[in-house]
Amino acid sequence: MNSRRAWLRNSAALLAGAAIAPSLASPLIADDSNQPLPPFAARGTAGAVATVHPIATAAGIDAAKQGGNAIDAAIAAAVMLGVVDSHNSGLGGGCFILARLASGKTVCIDGRETAPAKATRDMYLRGGKADPNLSQTGALAVATPGALRAYELLSREAGTRKFAELILPAAQVAEEGFAIDRVLAGRIAATRETIAQFPATAEVLFTASGKPLETGMTLRQRDLARTLRMIAEQGVDWFYEGELAERIGAWMREHGGLLSQDDFKNYQPARREPLSTSFRRNTILGFPPPSSGGVHVAQILKMLERFPLAEIHRSSPAAALHLIAEAMKLAFADRAKWLGDPDFAKVPRGLIDEKYLMARASLINPQETTAAVAGEPPHPQSDLFSKHTTHITAADRAGNIVAITATVNTTFGSKVIVPGTGLVLNNEMDDFSIEPGVRNAFGLIGGQANEVAARKRPLSSMSPTIVLDVDQKFRLTTGAAGGPTIISQVLLNVLRTLEFGENLATAIAAPRIHQQWSPDELRCEKTLPQEVQDDLSSRGHQLKLVDSMGVSQGIERRDDTLVAVHDPRVPGSARGWS
Repeated sequence: MNSRRAWLRNSAALLAGAAIAPSLASPLIADDSNQPLPPFAARGTAGAVATVHPIATAAGIDAAKQGGNAIDAAIAAAVMLGVVDSHNSGLGGGCFILARLASGKTVCIDGRETAPAKATRDMYLRGGKADPNLSQTGALAVATPGALRAYELLSREAGTRKFAELILPAAQVAEEGFAIDRVLAGRIAATRETIAQFPATAEVLFTASGKPLETGMTLRQRDLARTLRMIAEQGVDWFYEGELAERIGAWMREHGGLLSQDDFKNYQPARREPLSTSFRRNTILGFPPPSSGGVHVAQILKMLERFPLAEIHRSSPAAALHLIAEAMKLAFADRAKWLGDPDFAKVPRGLIDEKYLMARASLINPQETTAAVAGEPPHPQSDLFSKHTTHITAADRAGNIVAITATVNTTFGSKVIVPGTGLVLNNEMDDFSIEPGVRNAFGLIGGQANEVAARKRPLSSMSPTIVLDVDQKFRLTTGAAGGPTIISQVLLNVLRTLEFGENLATAIAAPRIHQQWSPDELRCEKTLPQEVQDDLSSRGHQLKLVDSMGVSQGIERRDDTLVAVHDPRVPGSARGWS
């Protein structure tokens, strides 16, 4: 059996299992731009947007058509997602923004949440032992939200429309309501017990009789609508220095939280230098620490560059996946030891040094798995980086490309909505290493570099990525949601397009793998061909099969056309405009 043909057949099988409404008989994107697109992709000659929700994508398209650019489209979509996809993101959380402007300038904005000023390293220890529940649910789990200030900064830097104009459509939808889809209904049902602990949250997400809202019911969020309108009318300072910050600070004092009004007042997004590396002469623009994603995507790509991966994949997809998994393992071992907020921890730039990565790649046995430990990059003390989730992507004909990954961390974050605000507050404190050896909600272990400290940003896997071709022209952008699998998703999307010659729709739909070093297991989607699974097992991989893994979005350039793609594993929306 032709293994490549079988691989594509199994990609189609993945779509069939995703419960997507449109016909799945549509072909995948072909190189010929006249070929029809699958239901999870769309073309645009003037621009394109992809998100996980059609209302958010429509908000982005409307922002562009009313005189905006891709930057305006992405911000409008991101704010709208906080209304229609609030279990994943919103203004109560944070974001990373990576944008390549028409001028050729790259903008990198860190809107990651920060620990409260009163946070301490041992704040989650009870009786000498860490209690993960405290970092995941309730008042102590909440870090200072950063998304709103980051969006405003991006708007001032590169948008063409007034910031308030990008917020008001979300206020209208929050006020009038929208029909809940199966994904949101499922998330409410799955977290009903913890939601019930917080009356203001339950009031929004449950019926009057106390039952979780179900698919097709209308979700109205009048307090959130008011919050959005006040931001539009009075500006972002109302959120960070006015009534909202005061209200949240007061609630935290009453409920044992550390977040204060001063934490809001002192919050500022950070400008970062984008991480620029190369793979097969293409330029990979990623996000630097406190994102671990940019570093590790770059590490894995550079380790794999020494192998003829495309040729190996053609003859044996399992052999190629084995190499990818082993490179993932080495990168995640480095993550646990070295990565953290560069304003607080020494994060070595040597992690992306080519000689270091060649040495790391030499540890990979092409035939079988090997144990991995963190490496020792060059000059680790002196050459340093300067001091649940969703992804939105937009691009326009002028050459503006923006990738925003935003989050409140796990489903509905801390589960806290402070009465009168409508905002789902994050539980980003769980992304710190609350104690050595204690796993977070995603099973990750961290070290001293990522321990809790006042006003520190927790380590993140968010990986907004932009790829430029050998002529420095836009090739594609991609990003993902799904905790640490964000890194593996982005990596596979880039590899399958640049190395295997696939279009982005095929790449995003293909079965995924993930190896995060600890636990030492290879997570695989069940749609991975059985013969590939068997081959990987024979090489020593301990497989853990999952129904699906993460959610990706992306846009690629095909001549003068932009093709937006949303992940077929979940409902979503990709649209273009001309």
